[in-house]
Amino acid sequence: MTDPQSSSPSSGSQPQSRWQSLHYLTLLFLKALVKQGQIVATTLLRLVWHRTTLNLGHVACSEETMPSSTSVPVELPKPPKLDLDKFIATALSSTPVELHPFFESFGKLHTRKLWHQLTLKLYEFFDHPLSRPFRVNVFEQFVRDFESKLNQLKLVEMGTKVSKEIDNPQSQLLFLNSILSRIDAEKSQEAYVLLLANIAYAKLVYGDLEGTKTDMDTAWKTLDRLEGVDTAVNASYYKVAADYYKAKAEYAPYYKHSLLYLACVDVATDLTSEERLLRAHDLGISAFLGDTIYNFGELLMHPILDALDNTQYDWIKKLLFTFNEGNIGKFEALAPLFPQEPILDENYPFLRQKICLMALIESVFKRNANDRTMSFQTIAEETRLPVDEVEHLIMKALSLKLIRGSLDQVDQKARITWVQPRVLSRAQIGELATRLGAWIDKLGSVEERMAPHVSAAA
Repeated sequence: MTDPQSSSPSSGSQPQSRWQSLHYLTLLFLKALVKQGQIVATTLLRLVWHRTTLNLGHVACSEETMPSSTSVPVELPKPPKLDLDKFIATALSSTPVELHPFFESFGKLHTRKLWHQLTLKLYEFFDHPLSRPFRVNVFEQFVRDFESKLNQLKLVEMGTKVSKEIDNPQSQLLFLNSILSRIDAEKSQEAYVLLLANIAYAKLVYGDLEGTKTDMDTAWKTLDRLEGVDTAVNASYYKVAADYYKAKAEYAPYYKHSLLYLACVDVATDLTSEERLLRAHDLGISAFLGDTIYNFGELLMHPILDALDNTQYDWIKKLLFTFNEGNIGKFEALAPLFPQEPILDENYPFLRQKICLMALIESVFKRNANDRTMSFQTIAEETRLPVDEVEHLIMKALSLKLIRGSLDQVDQKARITWVQPRVLSRAQIGELATRLGAWIDKLGSVEERMAPHVSAAA
């Protein structure tokens, strides 16, 4: 028997947390790993989802260690004019033999001014694993000399890839801001947005949330009015937006932007298995704790959830389907696993209220349009709540715009006239098809009864 106090809708408030201090803990881990060149932003930011009882009073972020958008110079000193022969000779004498064909091609293509072909060859070079120690120098000493002749979007893509080889936070932001200062924001709007998104992501990784938000907003003003945008540009913006909202523990915005990010990438090829697992895990957590998310259909049909299969988080996938079905029995069966995710365990009252609301929505959805006047007793049975708590549950559903209708407190009945549209699962589509078939049969019988009268009138 569920404790009425814990199951009461009134006891489920929005999840409370200690995020204001917790992001400093995340930052501490990030700074330590920056020194080792081992930053995997998605993995590290996952720490934000988990609470801790550690005393964080001694953890502080000084402005001296955290570069801000106002403290970082915007342009690096311009390198001396390129001496192509000297550059190629120096490169051939100081790089592995496997890279020599690239530099030989660079010399020939630059001499012939074949900028498109040179761009393609540079892409190959920057993708080569042995090129990592030389990427910054090649970009600054070679590419910068003729960057105005290249496609600006391609230039920014190369520049952002190169920037990941710079370990020092201030140097990395200086490098990216320097490129930004040389990009024409009006003529090369996609390149401008892509670069701003990457600058925002760098600031996010190094803990400058305010600077991240400023750059995100600036990028969105341009992106919002563009049409036919390259998917890489959209993906870059939505990725930083999702992880920003994750760092702020704003579940609904994270859920929205993370799904938009996944719509811009090939999950199977663009994400590693670890990234897929973490993204699926975090989407599940945000779906549970988002106080405006009551429709899981879009996530349930996304292949990203397959990453949870046969892992320690496979129960999260089962719980997602349980919420979508509004199945309180399955919810209670899975509840003993919540301690594996402390944040779910601590927000159990909220989750209990949410599953009751989902059960109400599912109960209304299953009924025909002419059979949606429900007694409080029926709703109590469907949601496993005491009858005296049903009225509050319905009022909560009405306030969240999950349903529309009216309450009859005297007769203790709820008249539901509308239920929030949903992305349906295959099982729900099957139920809808059955109801549609019954409606067609009913319409056919009406036609048969009316046919003799119509013929007689004719």
